[in-house]
Amino acid sequence: MAVEQVTRLSTIKDVSKVSGLSLATISKYLNGGNVRDENRQRIDDAVKVLGYRINRNARSLKTNRTMTVGVVMPTLSVPFFGSVLSSLDQTLREAGYTSFVCSYDFDRDLELEKLRVLCNNNVDGIVLAAQHVSANELNEIRNSRGSEMPMVLVDRTITGFVCDSIVIDNLNATYGAVEQLINAGHRHIGIIVGPLDISTANERMVGYRRALEDYGISVETGPRRADGQHEELIQIGRYDFESGYRQFNNFMDMENPPTALCVTNYDMTMGAVTAAHERNIILGKDIGFVGFDAVDLCRIVSPPLSIVEQPTQLMGQKAGEILLKRMAGETLPHPQVIRLKSYLHNRIYKEEE
Repeated sequence: MAVEQVTRLSTIKDVSKVSGLSLATISKYLNGGNVRDENRQRIDDAVKVLGYRINRNARSLKTNRTMTVGVVMPTLSVPFFGSVLSSLDQTLREAGYTSFVCSYDFDRDLELEKLRVLCNNNVDGIVLAAQHVSANELNEIRNSRGSEMPMVLVDRTITGFVCDSIVIDNLNATYGAVEQLINAGHRHIGIIVGPLDISTANERMVGYRRALEDYGISVETGPRRADGQHEELIQIGRYDFESGYRQFNNFMDMENPPTALCVTNYDMTMGAVTAAHERNIILGKDIGFVGFDAVDLCRIVSPPLSIVEQPTQLMGQKAGEILLKRMAGETLPHPQVIRLKSYLHNRIYKEEE
C-alpha cells in the first residue's frame, strides 16, 4: 500500500484515500458497524499506517455511544472468572469496544459502587457476575440514565431483574456428578454447595437431590449417630476456599462420614483438596469425589479426580455476542437465558488400576 508522507493529524478522509473505500464504509466500521472482512482489514491497515486516532469524545457526542463496556466480576484471581473475562474481552475488542473491568472482591457495597460508577461514566452496556446485588438495585441502576442500558448476567440469574443471562446447566451438571458416584456404588453422598440464595447454588442443590431421588436414595441415607439421628449430608459454604476446607473437615469429623463428596465450585474444591491432603486422605480412593473446575490440578493428583468442567470461554464469548446485539438495537427475544452444557471428566478410581 503506497502512502504519501503525512505530517498533519490524519483524518477520516485520509483513511478513505489510503484504503480506497468510501467515507460511508469507513464511518460505519469506526462506529461499530459491520463491514466485510476484506474492507475491515483494509481500513485497519490504513489506520495503522496513518497513525489515525479516533476522537472518541466527538464520536460519543454524535452517536451517543462511548464504545465502552463495563465488566464487573467478584474476583479476577479465580481461573473461572479470568477465563470468562479473557473470552468476553476478546469478543468485545474485535467489535471495536473497550472493556472497563472492575473487581469487587465479593464485597456487597463495592459491587454496588462499581456498577454505579460505570453507569455514571456512560458505558454502553454492562456484563455482571453478581453476588449480592438485588433485582431492585439493578433495576434502579440500569434505569438511572433515563433509558434502559443493556446488561448481561454471567453465571447467575436474578428473579425480578429482566435481562439476558449466560449460565451452565447447573442442575444437570450436578445430577451427572452425583450419578457418577452412585454408579460407583456410593449411597452415602455428601455435598458442599454455595449460598442457596444464589441461583447457581440452588440449581446445583436441586440436581443433587434429584439424582438421589431418581435412584431411590434418601438424603438422610446412611448410618445413624449414637443418638439415633442421621448425619447432615448437605454443607452450605460461601463459594470460597475456606468453605471447602472447613466443610470437608466437618464431614470427616462426623461419627459416620459420607463415603463420597460432590464439591460444587472451584474455590471450595481447592479447599477440600487441601484439607484432604493434610489428613492424608486420598480423594477418589479413600472417599469418592467429584469437584468443579479445578481441571489442571486434578489431572496431576493421584489418582486423577473426576471434575465438572464449565465452558468458561464459551460463556464469555456468548455474553459478549448477545450484549453486542443488544447495544446495536437488534430485535431479540427478551430476556434470553442461555444454558451451556458442562463436561464431566470421569476418573472414578478402580482398585485394579
